[in-house]
Amino acid sequence: MTWRVDNLGDPGRADLAALLDELLTRADKGAKLGLERVAEALTAVGDPQVSLPVVHVAGTNGKGSCCAMLEAIARQAGLRTGLFTSPHLSRFNERIRIDGAPIDDRRFTAVLAEALRDDLPRLSFFETLTVAAFLAMNQAQVDLAILEVGLGGRLDATNVLPRPLATAITSIGHDHEHFLGNDIADIAGEKAGILKLDVPAVLGPIDGEALTRIARVAREVSAQAPIWQVVGDQDGHRAEVEDLGHAAIRIESAAAGSLRLVAPDGRTVVTQPGLEGAHQAHNAAVAAGVVWQVADQVPALTDHLAAGLAATRWPGRLERLSHNERTVLLDCAHNEQAVAALCTAIGNLDPRRTLLVFGTMDGKPWRGMLARLAPLARQRIYCEPLVEMAGRKPAPPSSLAQAAKGTIAAGPEEALAMALRLAQRGDTILVTGSIFLVGAIRASLLKQRRDVIVPL
Repeated sequence: MTWRVDNLGDPGRADLAALLDELLTRADKGAKLGLERVAEALTAVGDPQVSLPVVHVAGTNGKGSCCAMLEAIARQAGLRTGLFTSPHLSRFNERIRIDGAPIDDRRFTAVLAEALRDDLPRLSFFETLTVAAFLAMNQAQVDLAILEVGLGGRLDATNVLPRPLATAITSIGHDHEHFLGNDIADIAGEKAGILKLDVPAVLGPIDGEALTRIARVAREVSAQAPIWQVVGDQDGHRAEVEDLGHAAIRIESAAAGSLRLVAPDGRTVVTQPGLEGAHQAHNAAVAAGVVWQVADQVPALTDHLAAGLAATRWPGRLERLSHNERTVLLDCAHNEQAVAALCTAIGNLDPRRTLLVFGTMDGKPWRGMLARLAPLARQRIYCEPLVEMAGRKPAPPSSLAQAAKGTIAAGPEEALAMALRLAQRGDTILVTGSIFLVGAIRASLLKQRRDVIVPL
């Protein structure tokens, strides 16, 4: 496969573009799970991860939003921050953020060149970026690094941390089953692989077999007890959490639409999260739990918890953009659990005034996703979110159209143009199904140049 990254109109980006082309040659085999290669490479470049103060976050959904919240809280506290997430919406630089901004080209060029050294093991695409992220954060001397797990947890390249400040698991659901299996307990066990000896852990409102498996792993590795966990809306979930010996983080309503988050030890914070959706209350509660758990090591965070949650912004998550008096609502809901949360969040939209732009990758449970989304729109437009790469194919738009009647577009840009033509003033165009579709349409709306999008 031939790859090419252009310089986005900046001749000074030529060196970085060449390195990114080299990086992309490592994407054609897809993801590689395992820690040996990345651990060996990190040792060769000086083990930059060892001295980093890190919060490590896993989860099927919500982990990126939770990471964004933690990073915003730390910046509100005046701390120097590092954030590593994946994939990117528009530019590779977005994956590594220093003080809230995508890593600049000069620094990215330097750390990527180091991670691509010929004398290192031949790392996968994601492993290489993980090494680059650790180098960048170490060189920037960040006060707090927040790492989002790429895939699973136990064998993810980010899981080379000897002792993070805290770990968190936001949710458990079916996704990436070709790597993690389709048994919910086994998926939970993989994600629980980030738990560490004597390190505090915070869980979202996970229940059933998934919670039982995580609790078992926590005991096996002697994670710091008790585990703190956000309790769900049902009394039965609270009882299940307490029966396992976990300590409950409660979410309560407060005045003017705000939330009151209550720690197991009675500490409270009242805030209105900057990210929309009821599901973001759960992510905010996980972030608050992490802040309270690391208060002894990073005391500055606590006083800025409310302001940080309110200030959080995360592109492509219930993000609203305006175009010619039409609202384009972008959300990276890429599995059934995320689509369910999205549908709850937009329940007040009038289907008569809503159009759906949908595309997803083959292997995703798109029939179930579309069954929820299709009734929410008067017209539906389908397209491939990106071309085949890294062994992953898009779901055929023709199959989507057979499942729920709609129009087929040649690609994201054409789908957007079609939706804008069909939409009337005041209508909402909902774009969802894949982060790659959202990234393409977001860049088109904002007239941003884009790097190659890689589903890793």
